[in-house]
Amino acid sequence: MERAIEVLGLTKVYQSKIKALDSVDLSVEEGRIFALLGPNGAGKTTLMRILTTQLRPTAGQAFVFHRDVVRKSAEVRSYIGYVPQEMSVWTDVTGYENLLIYAKIYGVPGRGRKKMIRDILESMGLASFGGELVKNYSGGMIRRLEIAVALLTRPRIMFFDEPTIGLDPAARKAVWEKILTFKRDLGTTVFFNTHYMDEADLYSDEIAIIDQGKLVKKGTAEELKRSIQRDIVELTLGPGTPAPGLPDRMRSLALVTGATFENSVLQLSVTDTETALPAVLEAVRKEGLAINRISASKPTLDDVFLAYAGTSLLSGSGYRETRRMRTQIKKG
Repeated sequence: MERAIEVLGLTKVYQSKIKALDSVDLSVEEGRIFALLGPNGAGKTTLMRILTTQLRPTAGQAFVFHRDVVRKSAEVRSYIGYVPQEMSVWTDVTGYENLLIYAKIYGVPGRGRKKMIRDILESMGLASFGGELVKNYSGGMIRRLEIAVALLTRPRIMFFDEPTIGLDPAARKAVWEKILTFKRDLGTTVFFNTHYMDEADLYSDEIAIIDQGKLVKKGTAEELKRSIQRDIVELTLGPGTPAPGLPDRMRSLALVTGATFENSVLQLSVTDTETALPAVLEAVRKEGLAINRISASKPTLDDVFLAYAGTSLLSGSGYRETRRMRTQIKKG
């Protein structure tokens, strides 16, 4: 399968001292949905802006469909669509007029232009609202209009910088349904970053985690979850007070990597539930403790992110600031 993106030793240094990207290597196959996860300031937007020819790298190379993003930037732009975090449509004109303006900017031929705009509005579920001012649109409708703008050039690859940030769950789902539809119908490659772990888990074919400008892990959602070798086992214990030091004794068992005890719940991190559980149950029995309930769960993508990036994805202020900015722009 052809590579849609190939990045080799990519480095970006701002003001001669701030290293936003540090020797990043990355490849994305055509027709895939690829998610890039990282804390605020990790280099996600910088990488996307280099791939969309908005920034020049300090060192290394990046290719989109084998075209160098620096030396063949015009060709690269003909292949891509880009939906930024910032609002990219005018709110004081109609949805149709936005598309018409962008169609002229992009050089879409006049012949058939109106039909193309109507078809795109229809495909994005906006046909009934094309004649309304965008300032009257909901947040989800505005995001779908921005995607419609990016579709005017029939791109081979779409870049989404936080595609559903600030939207309610129903609007997020509607936006992703549209993205998946044109990916399926057109074979478009999708490259996105997000603060929503569930989106990366549900919709991506592959995920990469970037931290402090370095790519620290890459794989499918399931591969990443398996990579941290951590299941969670919870035992709700019956009446009675265990002897002091129970978590320490449990951590001494094979395959148990962590243990806490609080409010009658013994929580264990284990490398493999099926193998560890018999030894755990035997150890609890020797403690003279009754077990009222046992539950086990696999790690989530949040657990993976915390393991590799060492922080919560929603902990920074950049996420909240972007949400606030898009809300204020919509209000005018």
